[in-house]
Amino acid sequence: MTAYFTAENSVAAVNARMSDDANPRLREVLDALVRHLHAFTKEIDLTQEEWELAIDFLTRTGKICSDERQEFILLSDVLGLSMLVDAINNPRPEGATESTVLGPFHVVGAPVREMGDRINLDGKGESCLYEGRVLDLEGKPIAGACIDVWSDNAEGFYDVQQPGIQPKWNNRGRFVTGADGRYSFVGIKPVSYPIPDDGPVGKLLEQLGRHPYRPAHMHYMLTASGFRKLVTHTFVGDDAYLASDAVFGVKKSLIARFERLENAATEWRSPFDFVLAPE
Repeated sequence: MTAYFTAENSVAAVNARMSDDANPRLREVLDALVRHLHAFTKEIDLTQEEWELAIDFLTRTGKICSDERQEFILLSDVLGLSMLVDAINNPRPEGATESTVLGPFHVVGAPVREMGDRINLDGKGESCLYEGRVLDLEGKPIAGACIDVWSDNAEGFYDVQQPGIQPKWNNRGRFVTGADGRYSFVGIKPVSYPIPDDGPVGKLLEQLGRHPYRPAHMHYMLTASGFRKLVTHTFVGDDAYLASDAVFGVKKSLIARFERLENAATEWRSPFDFVLAPE
C-alpha cells in the first residue's frame, strides 16, 4: 500500500485506499476515473485558479438544478457524453430504428389519448399529422405498443418551461397501437430552439463560440412487451441546425419527411415507421 501521496504516484496512492470489500463495479469505475482524471490534470498542468473555477462551475451547475431543470444532464448533452452513453448502451440490429438522447424535458405520466387526437393544446403553430406504423424486424405490426410523444411549442418552449403560460400537457401524449401497429396524432411542425442557456452551461457554450440551438424535432419513447424500449426523435429535414445540433443528437436515419398539404385538415404530414428490436 502506498503510504504517502506525491504527484508521481498520485493514482496509486488514491486507488490503494479502496477496500477489497468495496463493490467490484464501483472499484472498477472509480479506479478508471481516478486514472483518467489525474492524467488529464497532469497533461494540462491544471492551475489552482483553474481548479477553483471548475469547482465554482460545478457548484453553480448544481444550484440551478430543480425538478423542472437538470443542468447536469444539459452539461452531459453538450459535451457529447449523453450521446456516447446512448450509443454504448443501445446497439441496434440492422433495420431497427436508431435511438438518440432523451433530453431534459420528458415528463412521466402524459395522458393516454385516442389515435388521431390533437396534442397541441395552445392553438399555436403549423398543424402536422404524424402517422406511421410500429413494426418488428420482420416488418410485422406490433400491437399494444405505447408511443409517448412530446415537443416544443411554436415559440420553442416546452410546457414545463412555461408553467401557467402553456396548458399542462401541451404537445404531449401517449398512444397505444392496435393490431395493425398504426399510430397517428396531430401536433405541430416543431421549430428549432435554444437549449436553456441562461445558466453555467450556456455561458460555457458562449465562451467556446458554440451556439445553443437544437434542430426542430419530435420526441418519441416507444415501449412494447417483448421489445427493447426505444428513445428517439424525428427531425425536420430542412432545418438549419441539423449539422450542428448543440447536443449531437441528429442521426441521418431519423431525418423525417415533412410534406406540405393542400386543402387538408392539417398543414403538414410527417410519415415515419418505427422498427423495434426484440428484448
